[in-house]
Order: sequence, then C-alpha cells, then structure tokens
Amino acid sequence: MDIQTLTDFFMWCTIINGGLLTFWVLFCAFTPDLVYRTQSLFFKIPRESFDLLIYSFLGLFKIVFLIFNVVPYLALLIIG
Repeated sequence: MDIQTLTDFFMWCTIINGGLLTFWVLFCAFTPDLVYRTQSLFFKIPRESFDLLIYSFLGLFKIVFLIFNVVPYLALLIIG
C-alpha cells in the first residue's frame, strides 16, 4: 500500500467522520428537546444526566476523531 492510497483513505475518513461530528453538534445544539424526548423513550434518565452524557460522548468522539482521523491525515500530507 502506498502513501497516496493511505492519504486518500484518511482523507475520506476525515470527511465522513467530520460530517457525522458536525451533524451531531448541530442536531444537539438546535434540537436538544427532540433528542432528549426521543432518547427518553428508551432510557429513563433525568435531563441533567442526559445532557452530561450526550456532551461527554460528543467530547470523546471529537477527541477520537482528531487523534485517529485528522492527525494521521495531516502527517501523511506532510510526508507525502
């Protein structure tokens, strides 16, 4: 596997996961009540706990996205 193939792979991973992250942020920012009502049908937790959980997972996804998608892509661009 050559560097160009890896660069293309990480570019598409970054685009797809960045789109998911953006969608999740916008969805939680503009319709938080809808998200809570939908999820409270499955999980009976208080609103404060739900907010803490959803933003904790959002932060975790952002860190994982940066470490496993953006950083390798940038490193491959630099050495390519």
